[in-house]
Amino acid sequence: MPLPAKNPPISRLSQFIPPWPPNFTDKDVPSLAGKVYIVTGAASGIGYQLTKILYLKGATVYIAARSQARCDGAVGELLEETKSIGGGEKTYGRLGTMVVDLSDLKTIRPGVESFLEKEKRLDGLVNNAAVMSAPLGSKDKQANDLELGTNCLGPYLLTLLLEPILASTSTQPDTPAGSVRVVWVVSVLQGQLQKGGMAFELDGTPKILTGFMANYMQSKVGLAWITGLFADRLGGKGVLSVCVHPGLMPTGLQRHQPWFFRTVVRPALKSVYKPPINGAYTLLYAAFSPEVTMEDNGGYCMAWGRKCDLPDEILLARKSIAEGGSGSEKKFLDFCDKQLKAFL
Repeated sequence: MPLPAKNPPISRLSQFIPPWPPNFTDKDVPSLAGKVYIVTGAASGIGYQLTKILYLKGATVYIAARSQARCDGAVGELLEETKSIGGGEKTYGRLGTMVVDLSDLKTIRPGVESFLEKEKRLDGLVNNAAVMSAPLGSKDKQANDLELGTNCLGPYLLTLLLEPILASTSTQPDTPAGSVRVVWVVSVLQGQLQKGGMAFELDGTPKILTGFMANYMQSKVGLAWITGLFADRLGGKGVLSVCVHPGLMPTGLQRHQPWFFRTVVRPALKSVYKPPINGAYTLLYAAFSPEVTMEDNGGYCMAWGRKCDLPDEILLARKSIAEGGSGSEKKFLDFCDKQLKAFL
């Protein structure tokens, strides 16, 4: 695919402590009445805050989570939180639920089929759910590394199964190119990366690493490559695919991090962390900002709403060794396709 347009460089400090205020908030989003969105991991944290914004803008929003209880709990909480907003003129949207456990690939098709029975369009998919720093040796239901399965394989399969409705929505006469979007939540990809972006076993399986957050970072590199894959697959139909680092904030994502990090490091970084609503603004920018166009298809955004270039190590992985790259992207996508074959 053609690379997204070059963007001004962003300093390392600014990657971790983004400038304030956010470039794009709920005030910049028009009415979303008649439009339909799915947000994974929407039962809490950033996904919950984003869902709240979309709902208040009049959209139909599906809360995708791993159990009906989590979905229903989030719906109840949202309805309670928003019942006093807007005075007597409530023009809210509609909340739906979608049970998909991204750590169990066999749950994804039933969730998608249930959604398709109820909806005829899909204006946006936000692949937000993730797991981070799971105990070493943790596996998903298909015996893949838990972080790789939840953060890459699950969202990849979910998006593949939703690809037809995304394409059909985008190609309707009244839908501008680039307004239907798939947003993939990654991390600060400029962090320490493996050579070639990802390490592999001889059989092409991504290696299980022992370093702090190393498997998590590998999964987010993989998600950047999956972003590029769907940019290729859907770009010709006007669907924009972009990955985004939402910013640093305390959420349930850190629940598996070591005791020292949770009790010593995180409190020491209190001034750096922001509430989850700020991360929702970053996702909102990627999903709706007119600054993000089809020229940015396959690209990368950062907190709190800025376009950024993907690191060279990730971009070089798109080239084969003969072309001067590492070939890691193809090796990883081939691995994913093999794992997903039985579920398509």
